[in-house]
Amino acid sequence: MHPVAYSAAYEGEDRNRLTTFFRFFVALPWFFVLMFYGIAVFFTVIAAWFALVFTGRYPEGLYRFNSGFLRAATRVTGFFNLLTDELPPFNGDEHPEYPIRLLIGPAKEEYSRAKAGFRIFLLIPVHILNYVMQLILQVVAFIAWVIIVFTGKMPIGLYRPLRIAAAYGAKATAYSMLLTEDFPPFWQDEEEEAPRFDRSGPGLPAEPTTALGL
Repeated sequence: MHPVAYSAAYEGEDRNRLTTFFRFFVALPWFFVLMFYGIAVFFTVIAAWFALVFTGRYPEGLYRFNSGFLRAATRVTGFFNLLTDELPPFNGDEHPEYPIRLLIGPAKEEYSRAKAGFRIFLLIPVHILNYVMQLILQVVAFIAWVIIVFTGKMPIGLYRPLRIAAAYGAKATAYSMLLTEDFPPFWQDEEEEAPRFDRSGPGLPAEPTTALGL
């Protein structure tokens, strides 16, 4: 099982047409926050790389900081790409009540120094596939935008590829940030992922058929 799990509650009916139409402008404050957050993460990932190469360990403070950024970025990306209408929080905390969730396992006791040292080369196939997935995400999100603006509904047939592409992007980013040594799976059974999330909280349906985790 991959150490990073993605979940997004399906919101098919009664979508907000107004905030969907202006989604780019609505999301701008979060993108500004992520921009400054990301500048700091650039340096903390470099620091983590040196720590992993020389000690085989991911410093706990860096791991928490970088994981928080990835959780925040995942929620903002999901909101921008219409997986939810709920405004994301302005931080990287867990927020189990939010419809889009990223579960990141704890840091390992020891990492492979070689895998960390040569990560830039190992990333090549991941980046290629992620590029394709993000193209899919953009195309499907645009189609969903048009449909939601006119009908107020998100078809399940559009939601699924959106979720799959967003999930792969989150896991590929986790791999890029050295948070995991496992290659992001192209596909993982939603039934396998669903038990990893507490679905009793608000915003997450109880049935895995309506909150498809990847």
